[in-house]
Amino acid sequence: MTDDDPGTAADAGENASDATGGSGTAVRRDRFSGGPAREFLSSLAADAAIFEADLAVDRAHTVMLAERGIVDSAVAGEILGALDDVEAAGHGELPDGEDVHEAIETAVIDRVGPDGGRMHTARSRNDEVAACIRYRLREDLLAAAEATVALREALVEVASEHTETVMPGYTHLQPAQPTTVAHYLLSYEGGVARDTARLLDAYDRVNRSPLGAAAFAGTPFDIDRDRTAELLGFGGTVRNSTDAASSRDFLGEGATACATLATTLSGLAEDLILFSNKGFVELSDAYASTSSIMPQKKNPDTLELTRGVAGDAIGEATGTLSLLKGLPRAYNRDLQRAHAGVFEIAGDVREATEVAAGAVATADWDEAALADAAGEGFSTATGVADLLAMGGMPFRTAHEIVATAAEAVADDDSPEAAAAKVDEAARKVTGEPLSAYVSREDVESVLDPGASVASRDSAGGPAPEAVAEELPVVEARIEEDDAALATARDGLAAADETLDAEVESYV
Repeated sequence: MTDDDPGTAADAGENASDATGGSGTAVRRDRFSGGPAREFLSSLAADAAIFEADLAVDRAHTVMLAERGIVDSAVAGEILGALDDVEAAGHGELPDGEDVHEAIETAVIDRVGPDGGRMHTARSRNDEVAACIRYRLREDLLAAAEATVALREALVEVASEHTETVMPGYTHLQPAQPTTVAHYLLSYEGGVARDTARLLDAYDRVNRSPLGAAAFAGTPFDIDRDRTAELLGFGGTVRNSTDAASSRDFLGEGATACATLATTLSGLAEDLILFSNKGFVELSDAYASTSSIMPQKKNPDTLELTRGVAGDAIGEATGTLSLLKGLPRAYNRDLQRAHAGVFEIAGDVREATEVAAGAVATADWDEAALADAAGEGFSTATGVADLLAMGGMPFRTAHEIVATAAEAVADDDSPEAAAAKVDEAARKVTGEPLSAYVSREDVESVLDPGASVASRDSAGGPAPEAVAEELPVVEARIEEDDAALATARDGLAAADETLDAEVESYV
């Protein structure tokens, strides 16, 4: 059985095998077996990323063919045994071919003879490679999601140690309001938690089998698509055969989820680099390096590289979507270039996530330096305005008073001196002293960064009590995601065991 397209690269083929056997025999017709473009068409080297996936897909498909009586059980056993030999030899020992799929098929035919070509019955390389990509990508997404959970655990662990460690908070890189290290770190836990969710959502859509779609129009053979999906651990099938064979939106989604995670990591890395520069935090030597010429230097190199990964990830997501945007249904050779970069960036982002987790877990926060800086730039000004508003003054009037006082308040002013300047501003703006609304003592108290933070006890706020209430909620959310990942892993492991057992029953 042959198809009408030569389909000669990793994501490109529509023709079934018409091989006749013999050592190194190509599985394509002579008309398409060579020429100056062959090297350009080939993706065999890059296909190392899906070598294991292709073997699993071949095994599941062969088992299903035997179970349905489409291929004789004895022949299926020979094919499955040959696949074991191919796996043991490794990707580097494959015969020349335009892609890993052709090379594996050729290797099987070399070992089995012409009957090895029966492995490709009732499928095209279109549905075959789509299955391989999904099989590999789901592993990458799970690994990245597991790394996010580890990062969140590190953030929560450090946060729980610093619920009362006051630090400056910034907007526009200017002192804004005091907060705590715990509240700051939990802000990133919230962002990374959404990254976990995006990766798990992407995993669910990736984890669908396209096998059985053939080139795009299905097959007349009495196959069982649900059975191959089960043997490969997929959560179901992509039902429409054209959609199954030709769609790669899942690659765009996976790449985008990784790029969004990388963007979150970049923000965290940037913050820690700046805080390191200010002396607020010291990175462990394991996550820093020194200069080749300046021995006194301690550079946050790992975080700079983490920040840099975001650019690569955003570029890959943009490139993937750009490649897909103008393609007609069903299969187009452009798709050959769609997946390799996504695998690579998923690995890079996972590694960056692991580095960020290690840097957070081992960093040393300078509590004294943070406390000294927490009140800089009259950062408690908002607290004074809030206090006046709570005392009955219109907030905009309070805002004007404090803004006027800000022109006079200095970082080294005592609370008493600063309160006096606020009182002077109140008299200037309203003609009334502060005592008409609040006591001078209350103003002095709220000017203290620690007291200012403690007063901000709304749900999700930085007050130690509010953070203490939030920590168990965050920990429970992490446990829930960790359990979801364990369930996914267990499902894939169970499918692997089932497939191995079925293969052994034939070999």
